[in-house]
Amino acid sequence: MMVDSFLLEKRDNRNSDANHKREAACSDLDIASKKSKLHDLKPENGEKSGEILDQCKPKKCEANSTETDCLDDSNGQLVGSAEQKEGNRLEKKNDICEERNSISSELSIDIEADAAEDKGSRHSMEDAWVVLTDTSLNSSQKLRCAHFAIFDGHGGRLAAEYAQKHLHSNVLSAGLPRELVDVRAAKKSILDGFRKTDESLLQESAGGWQDGATAVCIWVLGKTVFVANIGDAKAVVARSYVPDGSQSQSARTDPLKAIVLTREHKAIYPQERARILKAGGSISTNGRLQGRLEVSRAFGDRQFKKVGVIVTPDVHSFDLTERDSFIILGCDGLWGYVLVFGPSDAVDFVQQHLKDFRGFDVSEIANLGYGEGLSVTAVSRRLVKEAVRERRCKDNCTAIVIAFKHK
Repeated sequence: MMVDSFLLEKRDNRNSDANHKREAACSDLDIASKKSKLHDLKPENGEKSGEILDQCKPKKCEANSTETDCLDDSNGQLVGSAEQKEGNRLEKKNDICEERNSISSELSIDIEADAAEDKGSRHSMEDAWVVLTDTSLNSSQKLRCAHFAIFDGHGGRLAAEYAQKHLHSNVLSAGLPRELVDVRAAKKSILDGFRKTDESLLQESAGGWQDGATAVCIWVLGKTVFVANIGDAKAVVARSYVPDGSQSQSARTDPLKAIVLTREHKAIYPQERARILKAGGSISTNGRLQGRLEVSRAFGDRQFKKVGVIVTPDVHSFDLTERDSFIILGCDGLWGYVLVFGPSDAVDFVQQHLKDFRGFDVSEIANLGYGEGLSVTAVSRRLVKEAVRERRCKDNCTAIVIAFKHK
């Protein structure tokens, strides 16, 4: 009997020691998660467009929570073979590592953006724009969501302003993913958001106003970029030629490729022309629908909807990598004429003026001949000023520069 008592006491001591070790391990992981959160997150400073407002909450470690753990009803302690316990411990560790990697991946890209506009030689400004570096802070969205858009009005400003106020909220209400990136669901919510915005716009404008607006929009979910456009506004990404992760000096000074992310929708293009003719519309010798409207997709434009104008955007996505430095959004005033900017010209202009976002400091930029580098706000203003005052843009001109800092 004394031997049995000794063995039972020894087994109870082993179980007690094991529980203490598990509790200590979880406590350490919890503390590490909190430290990681405090280190990665930046303080909120209002709604300035150039600030980074990422939020991400690591899950707290829960002891004795894996599906393979079994509880003994008599004492509530974990039971099972040593192999099962070791497997459970490794599974917990792997889950925590995967979660931390996911959090680190999202937080490893900072976004700074701003817009600039000029009415050019027009009597009024008919463009509208949106710069939101993180909309998840104002909603139940847990996944970082940034939104940028330019709405180029024609025939008035009301349609552009309506889309500016309602499109993003309609995309969110249509089911934009809130927890994890789901490409198919995100694209569907963007398509539904465009349709819903146009339907409500047409209802509200039934009293008389007939203007319309084109759009180019960006959503950044985590590190996935979604691009949507209707009409002739453009989005261009500046991408380096070098492989990901290269830190060579030549990589820092080499020109960036300008990759157009959008497709124009004009009445003269074959696909658009076929739809318009099928709907009973006509295209004049100057390439305009019914002799008046140059674009074939737009918000509003009530009188042209019955002859083939639609609001369905082209939508596609890609994942950001270290090769992607910045994106330029621009209305047709920035791109639309020979004497203004082409995609490569605009990328070169921004690269030469923007402070570098790939990891080297201001003094190093100066040594490489790039000057001290300007903020995104200053660069966007210089881009529009160059287009209007130096390159003789006659139209309204609006541009957004979205810069990515890869940590």
